[in-house]
Amino acid sequence: MAQEFDTIGIIAGNRSLPLVFARQAKALGVKRLVAVAFENETDPELAGLVDEIVWLKVGQLAKMISALKERGVACCVMLGQIAPRNLFDLRPDFRAVTLLLKLKEKNAQSLFGAVADELKKDGIELIEPVRWLRPLMPETGFCLGPALSGKQEADVALGLRIAKEVSRLEIGQTVVIKEGTVLAVEGFEGTDNCLRRGGSLAGSSGGAVAVKVARDKHDLRFDIPCIGISTLETCREAGIAALAFESGKTLLMDRELIEALARKYKISVAACRAG
Repeated sequence: MAQEFDTIGIIAGNRSLPLVFARQAKALGVKRLVAVAFENETDPELAGLVDEIVWLKVGQLAKMISALKERGVACCVMLGQIAPRNLFDLRPDFRAVTLLLKLKEKNAQSLFGAVADELKKDGIELIEPVRWLRPLMPETGFCLGPALSGKQEADVALGLRIAKEVSRLEIGQTVVIKEGTVLAVEGFEGTDNCLRRGGSLAGSSGGAVAVKVARDKHDLRFDIPCIGISTLETCREAGIAALAFESGKTLLMDRELIEALARKYKISVAACRAG
């Protein structure tokens, strides 16, 4: 299992997933972790969880690959996000510019897939982190907080169908539903802003249901659906009453804290099967 990997590189974006992975990988026998971190994105706490860390600016593709190669990294994972505004504000180096010019479509799949190809040219394989994170991916029937009502279950079923179609079109992976009406579909703004927008459209009574899925043929090397404390806090802020996510394909971070918050805020958090 994880013990076969002596050294793993981590290309670390923001939020807590890179930290969670580092702890899981070490616990499961990975001997050495080398992280490439990005200024104004990566949580500095990661430095205390890995053996080496290199700080770069977003867009320094050549330096990123060199940093991994010089430290003997033959396989790496890509975790966390880069804020969309930083993707567009970046000053790419020559290698990144060349990569971007070759892309006909600039979505997450094509962009990070191209980065994986660049890594491979230098003998570095981008691998799925799921083997270390599987214990954090709840299966169907998992539920925290209040049980879903009949109306909420109906909205979840609709949300799963709509979210799957939207994700197939490479638009987003989250939708917000209330009483059979689609209030918001995630676009470039990301999950949290989609939740806020959907919650505001639900009216003063709130009660909307949010649903998050994985794309079909999802490339788990660089894009794992993830639910964390900030997601639940945003649901509370937006008046979202239930948060459903695709079972077996979504990471639930900080489970004990989320369970406590689900009870406190009376928000249903459920893993559901899509299709």
